[in-house]
Amino acid sequence: MSFWETEYYGNTVIDYLICLGIILGGVIAAKIVYWLSKNVVKKLTKKTKTNLDDIIVDKVEEPVVFGLILGVTWYGLSWLNFPITDVVGIHEKTGDVIQWDLLSPAEVKDYVKNAYSWVEAFIRNLFNFLIVINITWLVARLADALIEEYIVPITEKSASDLDDQLLPIFRKGLRIIIWVMGIIVGLNNAGYDVGAVLAGLGIGGLAFALAAQDTVKNFFGGIMIFADKPFQIGERIQIGGIDGTVKEIGIRSTRVETLAGRIVTVPNSMFSDDAVENVDLEPSRKIMLNLGLTYDMNADQMEEAMQTLRDIAKDHHDLIEEDISVGFNAFGDFSLGIVFIYFIRKEADNLDTQTVMNLDILRRFGDKGLEMAFPTQTVLHQQLK
Repeated sequence: MSFWETEYYGNTVIDYLICLGIILGGVIAAKIVYWLSKNVVKKLTKKTKTNLDDIIVDKVEEPVVFGLILGVTWYGLSWLNFPITDVVGIHEKTGDVIQWDLLSPAEVKDYVKNAYSWVEAFIRNLFNFLIVINITWLVARLADALIEEYIVPITEKSASDLDDQLLPIFRKGLRIIIWVMGIIVGLNNAGYDVGAVLAGLGIGGLAFALAAQDTVKNFFGGIMIFADKPFQIGERIQIGGIDGTVKEIGIRSTRVETLAGRIVTVPNSMFSDDAVENVDLEPSRKIMLNLGLTYDMNADQMEEAMQTLRDIAKDHHDLIEEDISVGFNAFGDFSLGIVFIYFIRKEADNLDTQTVMNLDILRRFGDKGLEMAFPTQTVLHQQLK
């Protein structure tokens, strides 16, 4: 007997090589199919007038490639003979898995079909599960792509922002439903009693509810956001030391992009417990500027300084002119204090407006000889006799 005909676990070396060759050939074929989809099929679909074929090809190619690998792998494993040492079978009427060695020959003939070893049973169930999961993956990708292509543009064109907030929740909910159903069907095809599993989940429901208190709070916090509408997507908010723009509102959490560009995930329960400030709802931005002039300034120069600030405010269209306040408010330790309060219009850029105002103040005060004060200290030296 040659080496190639030597048997290991019921199969010769040649059988194992054939199985391995089929699987490797399937992987290579799958890579070729994937390459053709990327470089040939997609170029053809781009020439068509509709985007539907582009979406289908883009979302189908990966599940199809994975399904091809599964099919070829199953075909390759079918070349192997699994030893029937501890044989199991499927009951004709009940569908239960039973041990063959516990039955008489008559019972085997009457009640058992498709006898196979436990290895073959495991492989069969595993492939049944993976096939369903692959189909679920395909359906989930297609559903998400169709929503992105057809429903998202409709919500973007609508005047209401409510659909923009609900759409992400709908997409996630649909994705969860598809995957839960797929997993249940997959487990059922793999031979598991899904009903017993669900019943077991019911027994542990109380413990789960106790452990999920924070999740429930976040859920009701999300409902509060949609009901009260304290903010919407795209608005700037401040809460609990977080300052940024709302990017996404979910049923459990809200994502905020901070001024530094970082994404912060805020639990929705936080919006129920803490005060949230909607910065974008303010009609204007209040700026309070405290200026200090030196004690060399006389009363006329102080009045000139205050009038100069009023003139500067009138010359800038980004300010609300009727809300400007200027006053001589303090005799400081080293300066005469002037408070300058103005309001920047909502549509104007806050930082740019403040920069222009400060430069104008510095320029005009310098031209008129109005000197800004800085901390100074006068030391009196008295000589002792």
